[in-house]
Amino acid sequence: MSDSPPRLAGRRVLIVGANGGVGASSAKACALAGATVVLLGRRVAALERLYDDIERAGAPQPAIYPLNLEGATPADFDELALRLNDELGGVDHIVHAATRLHGLTPIELTEAEEWLRTWQVNIHAPYFLWRALLPLLRRSDAPSIVALVDCAERQIAAYWGAYGIAQSALRALIAMAASEWQSDGVRLIGVEPPPLATALRRKVYVSESQDDLLSPQVVAQALVAILARGAEIPSGAILGPELSAWK
Repeated sequence: MSDSPPRLAGRRVLIVGANGGVGASSAKACALAGATVVLLGRRVAALERLYDDIERAGAPQPAIYPLNLEGATPADFDELALRLNDELGGVDHIVHAATRLHGLTPIELTEAEEWLRTWQVNIHAPYFLWRALLPLLRRSDAPSIVALVDCAERQIAAYWGAYGIAQSALRALIAMAASEWQSDGVRLIGVEPPPLATALRRKVYVSESQDDLLSPQVVAQALVAILARGAEIPSGAILGPELSAWK
């Protein structure tokens, strides 16, 4: 048996979208790797169940931060930064797994409210959240933001609407922020998972059997490897769906 410490021992990891399949799995995987995880999501009951699962596994005690990204304001993210600083002394990593996909719709038929909600969750929230936490990340010795992105081909395909366009903007945000924050040592990595057995995928591929799809737990383990690798992965990189490339 190895006496080496867990891969993320002592690290503080904010999981954005901890209610979702990849977010919940990533929270568990990071916690079991030794990290103190902060579970950010909008469904408190689900966050509490995840909290209990992590505690039962004997991992470091997590924290819960309820926040609905659809209605969150820049002031809400500033408050998050203050709480992380006061209660944990900062943050080392962000795993951004939150997204919103209402379904496939012609752009001319997309309701204005749905367009705005989709953009709020998929691009406005990442921007304001990352910006608010940037001063905390700069104080870490190996800070990183790892954000899930979707397949590039879908972002310009018919019927992917606000989601597809916001995903294109998210890739641009990753590239731009990586260039600007590189001198501070803050890495930004985009990861495009392979097809996963998640509720999000069922919204689009309703007749697809998920029996042959990968479990979110597999991707979560790969995300732990990405966080643990430090500066080995160039900032601004978008890692494709081949999991072997993530390790």
